Amino acid sequence: MGRVLTLLVAAICYFAFFLSFVYLVGFLGGCPALPTNVDKGIEATTGVALAVDVLLIALFGLQHSVMARPGFKAAWTKIVPQSLERSVYCLATAIVLFVLYAFWHPIPQPVWSVTNETGRIVLWTLFGLGFLIVFLSTWLISHFQLFGLSQAWSHFRGETPHKHAFKTPLFYKLVRHPIYLGFLIALWATPDMTLGHLVLSIGLSIYLFIGAGYEERDLVGEFGVSYIEYQASVCMILPGIERK
Repeated sequence: MGRVLTLLVAAICYFAFFLSFVYLVGFLGGCPALPTNVDKGIEATTGVALAVDVLLIALFGLQHSVMARPGFKAAWTKIVPQSLERSVYCLATAIVLFVLYAFWHPIPQPVWSVTNETGRIVLWTLFGLGFLIVFLSTWLISHFQLFGLSQAWSHFRGETPHKHAFKTPLFYKLVRHPIYLGFLIALWATPDMTLGHLVLSIGLSIYLFIGAGYEERDLVGEFGVSYIEYQASVCMILPGIERK
């Protein structure tokens, strides 16, 4: 594949993922201007909605975890160029997210609703803070490498991609996975929790901890003793609560 085409494909994948991330903010926030959100979509009985939504969450979890494993990458890069492996992973994630958005079945029964104006402001602030933590955390490590653009750029320039360096800036000194922490905050910080939103929050929260466990094993394999020592001194996702 030509270098220019590789760079173009990587850019398309990046913007597809970025769009899916922006939509996620509105989806979780219940933005009424969107075609669908966590409380707006295909209507069905509670049983059907629950079954479909759980399958959609499982689909996301399987794709996001399986494609990130070293064994899958080794097989996948026999088909997809190494320079595009991460970009294609991001594109697949975006596609699965848009499938979730399109086929999500809301379950409107209220679980809680905060009527106090100050309380609502606090929860919406936490919601925004959660996504801000996610976004900033990607830049603290290597935003463009995380989403595949650095690999494609190195290929375009005919260079060997730089190996990801082990570092623990800012949030990473508090928890090993601040991206996951940010998502957890955003999932649960809502003044109006419906049953459908609760299903999504529980499902994705379970996935985050399962996915973090798999990722930890990969990181130990990649960084060895340095990461094991990091595990011993810094909490995984929840500061001050757990280690491994």
